[in-house]
Amino acid sequence: MYNDIFRPHRKPDSVQKKSSGITVIPNVASNPSIGSQIGIKAVAGRKLGNDPNTLLSVAATSASITTKGIIYFYVNHNVYTPGNKYNFQGNLVVAKTVTPDYGLGIGRGSDESVDDHILTNPERKARALHSVYFNLREKVYKQIDTNLFLGAGLSFDVRKSIEDNKSVGPTPYSIYNDRHGFSQDSYSANGFLFNLQYTTRDNQNRAYKGVYIDAGIRINQSWIGSSKNSMQFTTDFRKYFSLSEDHPEHVIAFWNWGSYLLSGNVPYLELPGTAKDGSFRSGRGYTTGYFKGTKYDYSEVEYRFPILRNKFLSGVAFFNLQTSNDENGTNLFQVWQPGGGAGLRVLFNKATRTNLCLDYAYGKYGAKGFFLGLNEAF
Repeated sequence: MYNDIFRPHRKPDSVQKKSSGITVIPNVASNPSIGSQIGIKAVAGRKLGNDPNTLLSVAATSASITTKGIIYFYVNHNVYTPGNKYNFQGNLVVAKTVTPDYGLGIGRGSDESVDDHILTNPERKARALHSVYFNLREKVYKQIDTNLFLGAGLSFDVRKSIEDNKSVGPTPYSIYNDRHGFSQDSYSANGFLFNLQYTTRDNQNRAYKGVYIDAGIRINQSWIGSSKNSMQFTTDFRKYFSLSEDHPEHVIAFWNWGSYLLSGNVPYLELPGTAKDGSFRSGRGYTTGYFKGTKYDYSEVEYRFPILRNKFLSGVAFFNLQTSNDENGTNLFQVWQPGGGAGLRVLFNKATRTNLCLDYAYGKYGAKGFFLGLNEAF
């Protein structure tokens, strides 16, 4: 808006040969996962080299502190080398966290025993787990055909000084650890990653068309420091339909993300669940980890539409469904929990389609919250 008024003759944005610059904003938010938050966030995007078919490379970083005592710093990247010969994806997280815990499963309780009732937590009683968290993940993909990549990498997830000090008696966390042989105060989940990716998205930040598919195996091994051995299968599918040739910003977007334990044992706080996808954006309407299990599946549909003709403001409306098992008789796809809401988008850079996302979402059990982010949830 400022540029349109005060710089009407500026050169148009380009991502072909120069950096888009770094977009920096205050990181202010309030939702059930974190309380109220203040910090700073930055994103950048650039096409590397001169090949017009090279996909956009993006990176982001953030540092913040919240009223729930969470201190969080991360850096992540998704970089495509010229001609898409290689794709590097990774992140670094260092944090002092307070993780909300609502038990195992999808909200359907079990009364087989007192411990089973506590573990499945049908009342959705909120607990909090304090810890120090470190994550380092890096994957390298090699293009093996047009839009098709084969990748491998490593992931290290380490938690120390885990405390459940405000709870009296057994908790879902302590019961799960006793049953699966994990320490109560620390763990490591270190493993190898093997992935196959296919992408035809026209933009990494806000796609108007195309598809993104990623399927992978994670193998945690004790000989590289993992507390337990395990094998997980993960899938990530995203499809974008533009509804207008004249106004391609009218988009129906679909997302499915799933993670399924094939063998072994995964630490309680590393179980797949709400907002436990790679970008922590799934399940808007619920706090992180509100639903979780050894097997978890998530689907979302979102309608994206422009509000102003110059695309400075646009809006979204979304609806999602989650399902999980609980190891106490409830199987995957047996119970579904809905969520949904609407949001506003503020365009920061037309060339890279970088935007500020402000969403308000609702779920069941009184769950609701305001969610702020840079770039689309998917």
